[in-house]
Amino acid sequence: MNQGDTPDRAMTTPALSYRQLLRVPDMRALLLATTLSRAGGRMLSLAIVLYALARTGSPALAGWLSFALMAPGLAISPIAGALIDRAGAVWAITADMAASAACLLALALVDRLGWASAPVLLALTALFSLTSPLSAAGIRTLLPRLVPSEVLDRTNALDTATHGLTDIVGPALAGLLMGVVGAAPTFCVIALVYAGGALGVGCIRPVHRAPRQGGLLLHAALASLVRALRQPTLRGLAVCYGIYQIAWGALVVLVPVVVARHFGAETGAWTAGLLWAGAGAVGVIGALLTGQLRALGRERQVMALGMVVTAVAIWPVAAAFGVAGLVVGLMLTALAAGPVDVGLLTLRQRRTDPAELGRVLSVSMSLNLAGIPIGSALAGMLIPWSLPATFAVAALASLLAAACVALVPRRDQSGRA
Repeated sequence: MNQGDTPDRAMTTPALSYRQLLRVPDMRALLLATTLSRAGGRMLSLAIVLYALARTGSPALAGWLSFALMAPGLAISPIAGALIDRAGAVWAITADMAASAACLLALALVDRLGWASAPVLLALTALFSLTSPLSAAGIRTLLPRLVPSEVLDRTNALDTATHGLTDIVGPALAGLLMGVVGAAPTFCVIALVYAGGALGVGCIRPVHRAPRQGGLLLHAALASLVRALRQPTLRGLAVCYGIYQIAWGALVVLVPVVVARHFGAETGAWTAGLLWAGAGAVGVIGALLTGQLRALGRERQVMALGMVVTAVAIWPVAAAFGVAGLVVGLMLTALAAGPVDVGLLTLRQRRTDPAELGRVLSVSMSLNLAGIPIGSALAGMLIPWSLPATFAVAALASLLAAACVALVPRRDQSGRA
């Protein structure tokens, strides 16, 4: 990213407080839409696992549903990125939220009608996944266009903290609803959250986007994939962060399974929600602290340290000390996620051409997140064999990710750190 460029409608103040950032035009509207979108996603990621465990008692199905909730969208992310650059990020976010609401209503309907077989559930979760990159990349495309590059780390800390807030509210509400009113009403509530987010995006004014390019959409998508793979920083981040996310994908299944075995299905549902809510609260603290420390130029070291802490928190802390260890380990993992995420976001945005944000970030984000569905599916298959071994594999993934941070260049192609 050319540091001499000034993003659209950016403020000229070199250092802004969190309160001042909220006064940037359209920042509050974007954060509101972001919060609703992410809250819906966090609710569904827990609700679908609890639903599978309650209906079938199968960790394997829970793992594959978590896989289907993300993998198809990651696979088509290059096309989503090209669409964002052609149609605009605001349109992309709105389209995803509307489609997500429709899929949630379909899930509620098939549950009520008794049609919720494994193939039907897998198909609907896969459909939900297909539009997800539009919001994920659309939001991250808008952020650097609203603020100056000098405060990207603090802006990303605020964005990550917002993500943490949804990690508090989303799982807690999903666990409570699943335990009290059941699956269909829970899916309907999540659909309403997405619908509200779609309406909120309408408050965001049109933002400058890259000039419209001719040619086939698939050609543009392929070009963005090649661009992301050839860029040394994006390639290195895809490897280290993608492996790191395997650990988080495993925890998505591990946490509900452990608490369900200890407390039972109904109590385990809201207990799992509370655990993830607590992790979200700790994650907010970690993100905001990282923003205050100003990680510019030190992102690689910050990421590696956070990944090592994550590995230790998963094994032996979470694995070897029962439910109490799980609680402590999950909180430590969430605290370490703040520095890792802020470091990744800041480094990626600083070293990406603003004109290519939609196309490149969509591909980069999907490569980075590919580990989550892999980790969930892997955990679902390993848990019946050995619960401690599943924790150990998750920890090993985070340690390997820390080592792979070395693949991220110290400086970009222009020589800047």
